[in-house]
Amino acid sequence: MSIIEVEKASFSYGRQRVLENIGFNVNAGEVFCLFGPNGCGKTTLIQCLLGLLKPNSGTIRLQGRDIRSMKTAEIARELSYIPQVHEKPFPYKVLDVVLMGRVSYTGLFSLPKKQDVKIAEEALERVGMLGFKDKPYTQLSGGETQLVMVARALTQKTPVLVMDEPTAHLDFRNELSFLETIVQLVKETKITVVMATHFPNHAFYFENSNIGSRVALMNDTMFYAQGRPDQVLTENNMYNIFNIKSKLICHEWEEGRLKQIFPVKTYG
Repeated sequence: MSIIEVEKASFSYGRQRVLENIGFNVNAGEVFCLFGPNGCGKTTLIQCLLGLLKPNSGTIRLQGRDIRSMKTAEIARELSYIPQVHEKPFPYKVLDVVLMGRVSYTGLFSLPKKQDVKIAEEALERVGMLGFKDKPYTQLSGGETQLVMVARALTQKTPVLVMDEPTAHLDFRNELSFLETIVQLVKETKITVVMATHFPNHAFYFENSNIGSRVALMNDTMFYAQGRPDQVLTENNMYNIFNIKSKLICHEWEEGRLKQIFPVKTYG
């Protein structure tokens, strides 16, 4: 049975249709990428998966349960979330921020127990940030912040990690470091990842890293295509959706075959 099952899901903001007849499954231990142009509904779909928005029609099931029958705390034990941008209004210690991931277990107003602190410290160690646990959160770089967000998500002990453009504000090195961390987590913990992205090569990166990877190409509220990256992220599809000429490159090297798609020029 799939961890996530979405059937004929549609959503509107008033008369504005944002999602229409969306359907897909996500299996344990795979990375499922949502890729498409601005305004195609990626973030709205993620908010529906998190239970923050309710589809006007269709069904979303987590572990076989209809999300409409689940309480917020129950959803939080199935899905953890890494946003695109995280506001840092107060100088909490890094450890305190990560401990917020235990709220669905401890309650909003309860103090964390020794076991919760241990889980948080283990999560920080897993992403290489344990040495920062007593540092004010406001003093972290963008890359460090996103790794702390991964640690906070890991403390929720969920089978699924949902991410919305998590590398959008990272530099070249930190983007790669973040993706390497996600690959390591998938391989070691078998966690399932749903990730919205503007970068098609993220899907190829996961495929090149020898983990199960699929991608859904979205356009104008609907799925245009879904499947393996090399089935979906084609030069023809890039032209049809983005009106650009692109080139798919395959390169053999010592670690295997590397696939990337590059934009060449725009039309219109």
